[in-house]
Amino acid sequence: MEYFNLNDGNRIPKIGFGTYKLNGSRGVFAIQAALKNGYRLLDSAVNYENEGAVGRAIKNSSVNRDNIFITSKLPGRHHKYQEALEQIQESLYSADLDYYDLYLIHWPNPKENHYLEAWQAMIDAQRFGLIRSVGVSNFEPEHIEYLYRETGVMPAVNQIELHPYWSSKKVREYDNQHHIITEAWSPLQRGGEAFQEKEIIELAQKYHKSPAQIILRWETQINVVPIPKASSYKHQLSNLDIFDFKLTPEEVQSLIDLDKESARRFDPNEHEEF
Repeated sequence: MEYFNLNDGNRIPKIGFGTYKLNGSRGVFAIQAALKNGYRLLDSAVNYENEGAVGRAIKNSSVNRDNIFITSKLPGRHHKYQEALEQIQESLYSADLDYYDLYLIHWPNPKENHYLEAWQAMIDAQRFGLIRSVGVSNFEPEHIEYLYRETGVMPAVNQIELHPYWSSKKVREYDNQHHIITEAWSPLQRGGEAFQEKEIIELAQKYHKSPAQIILRWETQINVVPIPKASSYKHQLSNLDIFDFKLTPEEVQSLIDLDKESARRFDPNEHEEF
């Protein structure tokens, strides 16, 4: 596994394993398999309702806890300071963990405008040793600027929607300038339409890789951590097998050029999730 360095001195694997909709015993088996197959970053959330499955998979795994980077996310309904602090504790109890490697505010919910309270609670939880790194999800530059202006603490990570049809150029550039690692949810673009793109098919043929592998490698080369979900052994292993080739700068740009303004599913200034 290769790693990116975070702005707080910690480090994060360059590719992770998404656990959305991996619940119950089926989820435990899939997550356990991912650890066996070499994944070291597990991405969960309170709203996925599977922190328990993640924790059980870790307990069942032969991989040492210190070698696993575990993420969860705070839901919008618990942005107020005391609720946020208690939810972080509940997340740890649910997963039977002593700490999370990364905890994110899931959405800013700017219309409610309590995300600063949530951020302050997470900073304190980090100070208490409950969280190693603090970050955000689906935040625009102006949301991050507000947090930094009020607390002096920059997120270590910003997890956003990102795929070949939405490379999120503005947010990526901001994150890079401020040493924030960008993570990609839906990195393969749900529905698989991008797999049919001429540029991606040609690159897959050139490098003897699958379209999914081309996309995931592209994301790591633009300093993004993709977190694809895969239940099958075959896809889990295939998604990891992306570090034995490198796209040229021109090829990287050709995928960025696939951007479509209409491809973005959610606008964080409008979408709210509780």
